Amino acid sequence: MQISVRPTTRQPSLLIRLALQWCLVATCHAADPVVSNITAVQRAGTQWVDISYDVAADTPTVAVTLAISSDGGTTFSVPATTLSGAVGPGVARGTGKGIAWNAGADWSKQYSATMRFKVTADDLTPANFSYIPAGSFQMGDALDGMSDAPLRTVTVSTFYMGQNLVTKAEWDTVRTWGLTHGYTDLAVGAGKAANHPVQTITWYDMVKWCNARSEKDGLTPCYTVSAVVYRTGSSAPVCNWGANGYRLPSEAEWEKAARGGLNGKRFPWGDSISQSQANYFGSTSSYSYDLGPNGYNTSWSSGGYPYTSPVGSFAANGYGLYDMAGNVWEWCWDWYGTYAAGVQIDPRGVSSGSDRVLRGGYWNNLAVYCRVAGRDYGSPGVTSSTRGFRPVRSSVP
Repeated sequence: MQISVRPTTRQPSLLIRLALQWCLVATCHAADPVVSNITAVQRAGTQWVDISYDVAADTPTVAVTLAISSDGGTTFSVPATTLSGAVGPGVARGTGKGIAWNAGADWSKQYSATMRFKVTADDLTPANFSYIPAGSFQMGDALDGMSDAPLRTVTVSTFYMGQNLVTKAEWDTVRTWGLTHGYTDLAVGAGKAANHPVQTITWYDMVKWCNARSEKDGLTPCYTVSAVVYRTGSSAPVCNWGANGYRLPSEAEWEKAARGGLNGKRFPWGDSISQSQANYFGSTSSYSYDLGPNGYNTSWSSGGYPYTSPVGSFAANGYGLYDMAGNVWEWCWDWYGTYAAGVQIDPRGVSSGSDRVLRGGYWNNLAVYCRVAGRDYGSPGVTSSTRGFRPVRSSVP
């Protein structure tokens, strides 16, 4: 569409060509924001231009930017600083959004017959993370009578979760930085290859690694001991849930994310499991919902022990998360204990204990342990080739 605006003595003439603009973001989850129905009109008798658009997004708000070209879109170098309206961070998704550009202030007495306007929306999801929307879900087991996972309604706030388990390569990068920034006892860890999940590290190592990555990325660390950033030792830390750094998920966050938007299913994709969907030990005679084949997943049982698989080897769930069943157990924040009864809002487990929660199953587990409601536990100071983790971030600035 083209709009021709008659010039006046003191204002520029604008010939505006409008185009649909998809958002430009570093990562993809269920759906990236989409900007559509862009229009631009020069206000009669003024040097102002009114731009309107619609934006659809999974997130409640997005960050909107406007770029302007005077050469048909080859470059977008026209100053666009004097703006008001639905632009910048915190713009609510919806229709009929408006931006006002003061062309007289930014581009006075300039003229082009090939003006172009580009509106971009970014949901600000961190790279390689998925946005997990706030909302209620049914946490626990409704199918198989798991005694330690009774059904309850849980509401979880918005957060971001790593799309993959932390790999050995990622662990090494942060550990190398941490060793020269106060994290002097971070374990070396193990991994079958650089793109396999890191394992043979303690729960304490994982939370210290989260703090190290937070500081490395210029974020606020979540974990402290005696009000000091947790960098060394094996003390039980306090978590600042309002910090914007990396941390382990709560058990409720993990289960909501693992379900991928589905409710009442055994697995992130449905009620049955096969080795085309996860890295686990098949036993079709043990469980009717195990479609096998039997034994170790042959795609990954070669090349030596342990039989982990490269992260992202199977299809993602509805939130764009990989390996939420099988491969390695995933540590959570919570002490292992009995679920609190009744409706819960952002539950974070019992106040103390001796073991931390593990979720998701691993490469040598039967199908029953890979269910989204399945729970296990372990001492936070013990290492194993069966245990890894993925970080999350709270949805805060």
